[in-house]
Amino acid sequence: TRIIAAPGNDTLQQVARDLAAALRRQSGLNLQVTAGKTATSNAITLRLQSDTLGDEGYRLQVQPGLAAITASKPAGAFYAVQTLLQLLPAKAHAKPVLPAVTISDSPRFGWRGLMLDVGRYYYPVSYIKQYLDYMAMHKLNTFHWHLTEDHGWRIEIKKYPRLTSVGAWRNGTQITNNRINHQPHGGFYTQEEVKEVVAYARSKFITVVPEIEMPGHSMAALAAYPELSCTGGPFEMPVNWGIRKEVFCAGNEKTFTFLEDVLSEVAELFPGQTIHIGGDECPKDRWKACARCQERIKSNKLKDEHELQSYFITRIEKFLQSKGKRIIGWDEILEGGLAPNAAVMSWRGTQGGIQAAKLLHPVVMTPNHFMHFDYYQGEHSLEPYCISGFVPLRKVYDYEPVPAELTPEESKFILGVQANIWCEYIHSPERATYMTFPRAAALAETGWSSKNRKQWDDFTRRMETQYQRYEQAGIGYATSAYNVAFSV
Repeated sequence: TRIIAAPGNDTLQQVARDLAAALRRQSGLNLQVTAGKTATSNAITLRLQSDTLGDEGYRLQVQPGLAAITASKPAGAFYAVQTLLQLLPAKAHAKPVLPAVTISDSPRFGWRGLMLDVGRYYYPVSYIKQYLDYMAMHKLNTFHWHLTEDHGWRIEIKKYPRLTSVGAWRNGTQITNNRINHQPHGGFYTQEEVKEVVAYARSKFITVVPEIEMPGHSMAALAAYPELSCTGGPFEMPVNWGIRKEVFCAGNEKTFTFLEDVLSEVAELFPGQTIHIGGDECPKDRWKACARCQERIKSNKLKDEHELQSYFITRIEKFLQSKGKRIIGWDEILEGGLAPNAAVMSWRGTQGGIQAAKLLHPVVMTPNHFMHFDYYQGEHSLEPYCISGFVPLRKVYDYEPVPAELTPEESKFILGVQANIWCEYIHSPERATYMTFPRAAALAETGWSSKNRKQWDDFTRRMETQYQRYEQAGIGYATSAYNVAFSV
């Protein structure tokens, strides 16, 4: 058997080579990859042609001696390859035989995401790449990289070296509600490493969305540059979790100069359309007591500190638009008025997403009671220590991203769905993987399949095979998925 990719598209050729590598790992087969227009037997063929299935859709037909993949774009061919690999036996050393099938497939949503919080806990590039591999296996296409936090600044900014020399390191880590590990922790990604991750993600048809938190969750930046705060510091890098009152000073022009400089470097590193600017959990205490912030409110005829935050976000939005970027922020950016072209990530339940969609703004649904994968997934006493909450596998699977309150026209503004892995109490790659899987499989099916085609009993049947694939891939998944009683 040969793998034959139609000539004329380098990306499609790479998809074919990736298929060959995956078959070599999974089945021990060493298939030759060639360029050609077609074949009638003993081949897996990949070709592009105009289709009604969209940029990520595909057709896969398997008949005796031939498996044919067609798609409009290379992304669709890549997802067809993932399906083909799922059709092979999951057990090691099993005879690699494909069943005869005809599949026409395309995703329901264009945003199928996972967020990893590296601000609170640093993960090496090697694990980020592994995580991207796991995402690709599930046809997830958006990696939200939470790069800055109160507790760590993880991206090199050449104009402001203290962000990483100071803001990337702390003297300990809170490991439970009342325990501190006093071992120093830190790390950051150089710009070359960021480029490496972005390129690797692109090869998996995954868009990387960086998050640079503002105006709150900014203690790491303020520890490095305290003059950007309302009080002037000095500050130490925090060890305990929790929301800090120190935030970027909205009345100080140097704050905006700093953030524009930072975002200019970020925009160069990430070719995707979207940059996440945070906007969540910003206490207003310092702004209320700050003469410069109060003068900003007065001079711009703002009503209160909530409108000051809207001023802040709108100003950043205008700057990023000049760089050809769109902003997305957590649903708190609705408070005080939504920036004109902002997208909203709805995490405090669904109301923020409903409100934004009714305002005809793009929305990613990620409500914490369904999509926070740092919550418990099984019986608390048997699970690793978690921050709170309870999100078992079925709750993820049963979630419907399009709220019933929306009209058909408003529903078009739901871009998709995302799960978040916040890392206050997730302090190793092994733990991050455990908390992500198998729940990411339920997320993936929610993001891809129409709600009328989702069936829990069928999903659990198919997951038994998926667990075998996890074991073959070395994915240390949680085995607690069915150890709890849960009713919708």
